[in-house]
Amino acid sequence: MSQPALGVRSLDLTDPATFVDNDPHEFWREVRAASPVYWHDSGEHRPGFWVVSRHADVQALYHLDALSSERGNVLDVVLRGDDSAGGTMLAVTDPPRHGRMRELLRTAFTPRVLADVVEKVRARTTALITAVVDAGTFDFATQVADQIPMNTICDLLSIPAEDRPDLLRWNKMALSSDHADASELDALEARNEILLYFMDVAQERRSMPGDDVISMLATAELDGKPLTLDEIAVNCYSLILGGDETSRLSAICAVLALVEHPGQWTALKSGEVSLNSAVEEVLRWATPGMHLARTALRDVELHDVTMRRGDIVTLWNISANNDETVFAEPRRFDLSRSPNKHLSFGNGPHYCLGAFLGRAELRALLSALVAGVGRMELAGKPHPIYSNFLTGYDSLPVQFGH
Repeated sequence: MSQPALGVRSLDLTDPATFVDNDPHEFWREVRAASPVYWHDSGEHRPGFWVVSRHADVQALYHLDALSSERGNVLDVVLRGDDSAGGTMLAVTDPPRHGRMRELLRTAFTPRVLADVVEKVRARTTALITAVVDAGTFDFATQVADQIPMNTICDLLSIPAEDRPDLLRWNKMALSSDHADASELDALEARNEILLYFMDVAQERRSMPGDDVISMLATAELDGKPLTLDEIAVNCYSLILGGDETSRLSAICAVLALVEHPGQWTALKSGEVSLNSAVEEVLRWATPGMHLARTALRDVELHDVTMRRGDIVTLWNISANNDETVFAEPRRFDLSRSPNKHLSFGNGPHYCLGAFLGRAELRALLSALVAGVGRMELAGKPHPIYSNFLTGYDSLPVQFGH
């Protein structure tokens, strides 16, 4: 088995604290240069896995049908065994069923269908930013970022307002924590709560359908059969996880990056750089979903390494998005960067269905900041989340002024 080349400091990629206690970008720079594909041991009670770090390799493997998602697409899950949602949740389903299921869900994510949801995003974001300008120190993470993506997905799913705080709380626990010693049981319980909630809602919408995504799923057929309540619940769970966590963390990262790079804030504020270009750089810079996992269905050769059938293969977006061969000076925050071929939404057949909505949320935030904020200042130390899948902060004390 391939190991990291001599000189590359080994980090435990299964430990959430690794990404808080170390500079991951320095680690990935060394890995890309010396060991672009290497074997990571996980100890005697868990399988090891392959680590793929270069942009070209990660992008190519996203398109490779020899790599399966059905065992799971997040490292923690696949190391514990098969994902219980494999073959039923879109994100962990392989062709040909994946294509048919994706087409079913795709109709709910076209720009035309999402027009009303996007307009609500703009209005909600503007109101949230207006409320905190000249209001003294506030936590951007909890008072603004928490309120946008979860409410957006809940609008799409027609979730009652009174249920949304519980969904946000469970969602935060499902894939990350605000402290280093969180237990796997806490995350498992949070995921179960989300699934049970959506099974109840799916049953209600099947009896009394409305004009929303859950009703569409509850009344649709796939391969000539109605979706089961389990199938509806796991796909709603996937939409909540994907639509909330990554967008929320990207928004927090956007504000922190603008505070830390005042020249870029000035360029954005003055119109020197476009909102669309800024959105893409924020997505690259943040890379909230650090990796995705796959399982080899047959032997795969890459850089003179053979990834054997049954091996776990991890594709590290956080490294690919900072690959010097694709992005000049990758650790320079440059809102005018072009081209910007980041992999923050993945690539290939599993490219994120919610990419349009995620971009719309970031564009609404940056637009509201430009229109309503004159100065942004850090007012305390950002608090990082602990996860080996997500990266970012759950607290960002700031002050906004005119």
